[in-house]
Amino acid sequence: MRILLSAIYPYAFLLLYLIIPFDNYIRALPNILVAILVLAFPFVVKKEDFKKLKSLPLILFVGLLAYLCIDSFISGRLPEDFNIIKKVMIAAGLAILYIPVADVKKINRAIIFTSLAAIVFSVYNFVLITDATGNFALGDSPQVVESLLIDRLYLGLLSTFSILISFQEIKKKYHPNNNYYLVNIFVNLLFIVLINSKIAIICLLVLLALKQFYGQRKIWKIAIVLTTAAAIIGLFLLLKSEKGFQHNPREKHKNAPAFIENSLTYELRSIVWQCAQNIIEQKGFILTGLGFDKTKDELVTCYSNQLSDPTKRNRFVAERYNTHNQFLDFYLGAGFIALLIFLTFIFASFFINRKQFLPTALLAILIMYSMVENVFHRQIGAYYVGFILIVLITSGKSSENNTIKKV
Repeated sequence: MRILLSAIYPYAFLLLYLIIPFDNYIRALPNILVAILVLAFPFVVKKEDFKKLKSLPLILFVGLLAYLCIDSFISGRLPEDFNIIKKVMIAAGLAILYIPVADVKKINRAIIFTSLAAIVFSVYNFVLITDATGNFALGDSPQVVESLLIDRLYLGLLSTFSILISFQEIKKKYHPNNNYYLVNIFVNLLFIVLINSKIAIICLLVLLALKQFYGQRKIWKIAIVLTTAAAIIGLFLLLKSEKGFQHNPREKHKNAPAFIENSLTYELRSIVWQCAQNIIEQKGFILTGLGFDKTKDELVTCYSNQLSDPTKRNRFVAERYNTHNQFLDFYLGAGFIALLIFLTFIFASFFINRKQFLPTALLAILIMYSMVENVFHRQIGAYYVGFILIVLITSGKSSENNTIKKV
């Protein structure tokens, strides 16, 4: 029985990460697979596997989970906050459940395959919608928004993961698989540009600059760093100057068609962040947090008071938009202590893995996405944070070309 479970266990993990983007279509299957992994775990785990748990990043992340549970329980808001705490639990749980699996490359392959599957699915939908409407448009067009398998932000995240993994798998010397990885990088990069996922583009530019600090240092690498830095700054200035991006929530904006309303995120985030700032100013220093559900209530009150446009106000109140920033969410929802633990987890992980490009790059991606999204408010976000944790605890010794060169 144990031999059979040991053979099936890694493929259950692989299947889980294959189907994550299709959660809306096969909602029960990911939960079934997680249940199978939990039940099989005691039978397949070995004593030496638990040595993998002696990882400071994992210990700090579990410490964050423990604090969130204790803080919510003592404050009497555990039932209200459990939906968010559960997502943090999923991320930590996936890392722990992965320790019997010997090869992290199984998940890497699953990430590549599922990214391609999501692209094919989205392109197929785009063709159908374009044929039905008779219009062709890319970027922020209604066709693109409606055809995507999952939210553009997470689809961009998945493609970024796929590009990063493929880049890491390319061998310096000729290898037949290099062609497949290069094609995958090209397909995902083209898809990111076509769907206009700006956060994914920024991530790729940052990773390009970051990579130049690994391996031998050459003069042309400095030019790449400076060029990518200029491109990132230029992109930020472009986003800031786009029509509709406003910092004052009281200012009136031209309403977009309801069909694509949710894709216009710059105005949304500016309003949400302004309200979060107002709450922080009103509450003062927050040590243990207001509660994640109470934070949304406070934001809704701010939307009701600050937005003068009744249509926009009603939409913000009805949608109960969250902070769209994981750092703000931890500070408001669970207080300074939770934010401090989360930041300590990130900085400690960076320090431990600073000589290895892949885990460092994944941490950079986590930071950038956490600045514009509450990654623990969506189950798909929890799964991908779990993937980052898995890489952090399974990263082996860095190779010559993947190590930052000492001066």
